[in-house]
Amino acid sequence: MIKAVFFDFYNTLAQFCPPLDEIQQAACQELGLTVTKEGINRGYSVADAHFNRENEAQPLALRSDGERLDFFARYEQIILNHAGLPVSLDLAKQVWQIAIAVPKDFVLFDDVLPALETLRSRGYSLGVLSNLRRDMGELCRRLDLSPHLDFCITSAEVGAEKPQPPIFLAALERAAATPAETVHVGDQYRSDVLGARAMGIHPVLIDRGGWHTEVNDCAKIASLPELDPLIANGAFGSPLRGH
Repeated sequence: MIKAVFFDFYNTLAQFCPPLDEIQQAACQELGLTVTKEGINRGYSVADAHFNRENEAQPLALRSDGERLDFFARYEQIILNHAGLPVSLDLAKQVWQIAIAVPKDFVLFDDVLPALETLRSRGYSLGVLSNLRRDMGELCRRLDLSPHLDFCITSAEVGAEKPQPPIFLAALERAAATPAETVHVGDQYRSDVLGARAMGIHPVLIDRGGWHTEVNDCAKIASLPELDPLIANGAFGSPLRGH
């Protein structure tokens, strides 16, 4: 019986505003480079997987400023290469420095609050598990997420990032649920899907851009409204009584 649903934050519940594809496109144009938004989003799908692998091996928060800049130069190069714009590492670093200087904030995807309201009405315990090193309590309050959540846990609180077990264990304890009674939804295959699966939690990959065509070994949704019927139809065992 499913009792709890956990969510990743970035690219699952929220995105940046202005959108990153617009920021990247403008940064490229400033340097005389032309790239499409579709190409940039394709590039991000590859670069974000690289980001998560590297961050798991050595968290960026523990790297020096110079090491982080080198990392993000390579990250930017991956984005642009897979967007169809091969660039040198030095040029990629210039694009990154222009892009990162643009002020931006988080906004929720349009489908988030209605989906959370539905899930909460079913009686599920709802929580956010994020690797972001931000004051997530303040951020969730500002985005009006707090009334729809039972808790929010960050990697900084538990001292380890997804896909490591501590953040999932802390969430299970807060939700008073077993792994078999829990679903975790996130946009990253390694940190969200494999991390949850290693704990015995049911993983769901949210693929808003349709980039993860190669993934076929877990439940996959394109938007959050698809989650409630997935649970209700018994994809992970029986939902709460009265669902």
